[in-house]
Amino acid sequence: MTINNSSRPQTSKQKSNFDVGLSRRFALDRIFQIACWTAVIIGLVALVVLLVDVVIDGLPRLDWTLLSEFPSRRASRAGLKSALVGTIWLMVLTAILTFPLGVGAGIFLEEFVKDTWYAKVIEVNISNLAAVPSIIYGLLGLSVFVRLMEPITGGRSVLAGAMTLSLLVLPIVIVATRESLRAVPDSLRQAGFALGATRWQVISSQVFPLAFPGILTGTILALSRAIGETAPLITIGALTFIAFLPPLSLEGLRTPFTALPIQIFNWVSRPQQEFHTAAAAGIIVLMVVLLLMNATAIWLRNKFQQD
Repeated sequence: MTINNSSRPQTSKQKSNFDVGLSRRFALDRIFQIACWTAVIIGLVALVVLLVDVVIDGLPRLDWTLLSEFPSRRASRAGLKSALVGTIWLMVLTAILTFPLGVGAGIFLEEFVKDTWYAKVIEVNISNLAAVPSIIYGLLGLSVFVRLMEPITGGRSVLAGAMTLSLLVLPIVIVATRESLRAVPDSLRQAGFALGATRWQVISSQVFPLAFPGILTGTILALSRAIGETAPLITIGALTFIAFLPPLSLEGLRTPFTALPIQIFNWVSRPQQEFHTAAAAGIIVLMVVLLLMNATAIWLRNKFQQD
């Protein structure tokens, strides 16, 4: 006759060992929690110190001259007009190029491609491309968009810069699109199929409208990353001194350009303290533009979720 060991009452020694092991696990969890909070606090303190230092240095130089004047060799007359307009050009063109390609690729990979081995390979590669250093995209843009496609892009132009930044953020948009589509309940798809709708009708009428707030938020956050990138633009040859604005036409896409990160980098590299102050003011302008983009993402997300 066998005896079931699980039915035996636990001895005091076993209970003691169990309590010791449980308290040890709780202690490790507490230590891990404290370490995480410590890392967060250290990061926030460092960020606040940097922001306060930048604001203190750049606030005296933050005036209308900074926004309305072109760059100059005199620090008192140097402005961000061409860099600010160039940044707006880059973001608009990058959004126009990235949104349809990224969202279309995300919808195709998530809704139409079957779960096969090559689909998994593509998914892994897209996830890896999202973590590639930006300088690699700059080198790719220099080889393809600046040199190989020079008859189309005009070489070191606004269009070449926008296409390079599009390559940089395209994997992020694809991943955000797929995650937003996955968040939609599968029961909605099944209900649409049960009513006789085609796959495209279900996606366009039911799935995509529900996923659109998340897709839009991911796209704008990806553009927020692109707005602060300096390495790809330096690699493709963005200028540091431009005293004109590109014309608002198709020919303007083929003109040389500069951007806020490039101009800030140029001022920081100069030895005069006045240019360092102007660079701090430029950082404030760049952060304001970035915050406006993020606020727009939050507003659009809430608007479409309510609708």
